[in-house]
Amino acid sequence: MTRKLLLHLTGERLCCWLWEHGRLGSGPCFDPSPDGWASFASWLDGRQDTPALMLADLVEEDFQRHLLPHVAGRAGLSMRERRLAQSWRDTPLRCAHIQGREDGGRRDDIVLFSALTNPATLAPWLDALEGQRIPLAALYTPALLSASLLPVEARQQAHLLLVTEHASGIRQTYFQHGKVRFSRLAQEAASAELEAERTRQFLVGSHMLEREMPLQALALLPLARIAAPPATSTAPLLDWRVMPLGEAASLQRLAASDNADELFLGLAARTAPPSHYPLGPRQRYYSLWRARQSLYASSAVMAACCLLWTGANIVGYSLARSHTQQLQQQTHGFTTAYQNSMSSMPPAVDKTANMKAAVQIAQMVARQGPWPQAVMAILSEALERSPQIRLTQLDWRANAPGVVPVTASSAFPGAATTPALVAPLSSMLIGIPKAPPQQVRLQAEVLVEQDDYRSVLLSMNRFAQELARTPGMVVEIEQLPFDIRPNVKLSGKAGSPSGLGERSKFTLNLRWSP
Repeated sequence: MTRKLLLHLTGERLCCWLWEHGRLGSGPCFDPSPDGWASFASWLDGRQDTPALMLADLVEEDFQRHLLPHVAGRAGLSMRERRLAQSWRDTPLRCAHIQGREDGGRRDDIVLFSALTNPATLAPWLDALEGQRIPLAALYTPALLSASLLPVEARQQAHLLLVTEHASGIRQTYFQHGKVRFSRLAQEAASAELEAERTRQFLVGSHMLEREMPLQALALLPLARIAAPPATSTAPLLDWRVMPLGEAASLQRLAASDNADELFLGLAARTAPPSHYPLGPRQRYYSLWRARQSLYASSAVMAACCLLWTGANIVGYSLARSHTQQLQQQTHGFTTAYQNSMSSMPPAVDKTANMKAAVQIAQMVARQGPWPQAVMAILSEALERSPQIRLTQLDWRANAPGVVPVTASSAFPGAATTPALVAPLSSMLIGIPKAPPQQVRLQAEVLVEQDDYRSVLLSMNRFAQELARTPGMVVEIEQLPFDIRPNVKLSGKAGSPSGLGERSKFTLNLRWSP
């Protein structure tokens, strides 16, 4: 949030400030009256897009510090809410801040409870903000903001009193080891030294400080007030130290100023801590404003991504176009060179496309033609594994499925053979578009001992099985070595040298689809 609306509320008036680009600019002030509230609502008109931060510097602020059992999560939150409701029933502006845990015992939580006990002081101003739909982001108090102003060495002090002079009076905030214990605002005070001494006496009476123990007091004062140190007779037990407001502002990276109110307002605008007091439904316009800003940011990111994507596409298109032009130039050069080379050559026998097709057909025929080498190799491997089988006769042919050659002798008996009477051959017989099936009819004999009919059958079956293992191979037994039908009469004499004779021969039909 680079632009913020700061509202400084005191018991006497409300002053408006504008934070923009790290600078704090003053605005009008309004009295707590019906006319002042109406003027404030009119002044807010047109500022619905600027988030607001309110700093309430009021006397009606109460602090309590308690030890509670260490309970985490929602149960601990409910326990602290019940304790707040028991302490301050009449105000919704109450909060609990966990300041650490005890060192010994049960290690209970140290919780600081605080509340603005008179919400009626803030209600008209909050109603005006809500009526104008101003996004109210947070509600702060100087007491809880002042911890950020302490120097590093001051946060180590066991007892420290921070004194600041405001337009509404002198505020004194008591710290224990850098943690806020309570704060009080003294209106119409005689001097900061006297009020600090009264606070020390209150701490002694409350048993927070030993009676004779000196109290460290750090005063943030303008240069005009630091000219002369306070008299020791006024507060002899105060260890009074002074820090210029300009030095405190420089530590917070703020512009130098002699006004403590501007220091606290700048601190709230620059750091923007979480709200000290819950605003509840009065913060809904701020939630809507944040959602709207998130949508704007998401839209900006999407627009940037789209621009980057479009730029990348444009660059890619430019590169592709330049590459296309280069390829076109190369193509034109190759075409010109080809035409020049072809112009010096004699006329071609046929067109280039036809010659290319012829080459492709020749390659296909060479690759898929019905050559017997493959099936002969399969048959040779089977014979190598079956040494008792001897091949006696072989017939190989390639067949086109569904095509039966027709000759003149088969069509008209006695007629002369003429080309008109011969059926055309299928292109599959030469391997176009795929290799044709091949058929092999083989006759072989089994070389076994005499009268060993069982070995003859087993050798033939093993040989047929070896051939059938080839993918695409179908083996059919056309003729057995001997007739084993039950209705055929056996002949011959067992044990004779020619007991098997011609009966050891068998015939197989092989059909192979490559």
